[in-house]
Amino acid sequence: MKFAFGLALFASSALAASHFNGLNYNPKRQDGSCPVVDQVRQDLQVLRPYTNKLRIYSVNDCNQGEPVLRAMENTDWKVELGLWVNQNDAVYQADKAELLRLAKYFDFNKQVAAVIVGSESIYRGEQTAEQLAAKVKDTKAALAAIGLGNIPVSSSETWPTYYKPLIDAVDFVNMHGFPFWEGVAVDRCWRQDAQAGGKKVVIGETGWPTAGDNYGAAIASPENTLNYMQQFICRANKEGIDYYWFNSFDQSWASHNNASNVEGNWGIIKSDYVTPKFQEPMYVCDGSVSSSVESSSAAESSKTVESSEAAKTDATKTDATETAAPRLLPPRLLPTLVPRLPMLRPPTPPPPRSRPTLTPLPRAPPPLPRSPSARSTRSMPLLSSWYYKMTFK
Repeated sequence: MKFAFGLALFASSALAASHFNGLNYNPKRQDGSCPVVDQVRQDLQVLRPYTNKLRIYSVNDCNQGEPVLRAMENTDWKVELGLWVNQNDAVYQADKAELLRLAKYFDFNKQVAAVIVGSESIYRGEQTAEQLAAKVKDTKAALAAIGLGNIPVSSSETWPTYYKPLIDAVDFVNMHGFPFWEGVAVDRCWRQDAQAGGKKVVIGETGWPTAGDNYGAAIASPENTLNYMQQFICRANKEGIDYYWFNSFDQSWASHNNASNVEGNWGIIKSDYVTPKFQEPMYVCDGSVSSSVESSSAAESSKTVESSEAAKTDATKTDATETAAPRLLPPRLLPTLVPRLPMLRPPTPPPPRSRPTLTPLPRAPPPLPRSPSARSTRSMPLLSSWYYKMTFK
């Protein structure tokens, strides 16, 4: 069965580009089982029309780091590898040990965009800024000791909890911003450059849920998801801002044992791992359109452009409203539930977001070491030039 996936088509030329700078990804299956390499490969095939960069939250939980890196071998995929951090130091130590083990068998310089130590650990009250900063420095030292000191290391926090000790420790600021929870536009994250000490700011998580419980005046719906997507992505693209959209797939397990059932409904793909939630175009930005085309070849994209131009010509001769490609929603500003004025004080924190329980799992023996000749010796600059070119004025 064929599915039409979107490619960005700009007015000036046909450009096969990713819809998203990056996507957050948890390869755990909907029944809570751990992924195998073939399942991850299938996920990558589904996500490929949208991006070639993913972020995972733990290399050790469900042993997910290995199948993700294995599935990405010999491709242009890149991944931000997460080390989970909570109040139990053994969890961090296990993730760090697994990170170093994986570094022996995979080409981190080619595959790994960054290492993210902790995700909202301060926000959940499980770490202080000083404790988390120490773990960031510890991870950087461990990577440097095996010749991977060029891999950027950061930590993810919400904007009110990204304190100076952590900013001083990271290579770049990786900040989460959710207007749905915080009742404030993500501009608040972008304005943190003054406190970032000249370091680049990346939006590590942002998005809007399509279903589930509402939060105050914030309504979880596909319409509001597309409205926010339109507003955020167009500005991010215009200003060259790096970001990871939350989330790739709906995760039904994320709503289990959670007071709010909104947690499982942030994906752009449904929980069957196949079906896109939205018709194309998902958003329209400044003379560019996002169109539904087959992703199998560039030739198909070219044909789509030609047919689109022909349709426009025909539309001028007949009724334009009958021939113009429909868009699911017109571009418009978000409802007033996302105020534009800066806040004078941090918002009341939302309910803690559910995360998977990290449990030790039996692991198969490590793969056999590959010969040194099989490992690429090329080093990647700090992430990449476009990753760090961002400035926020």
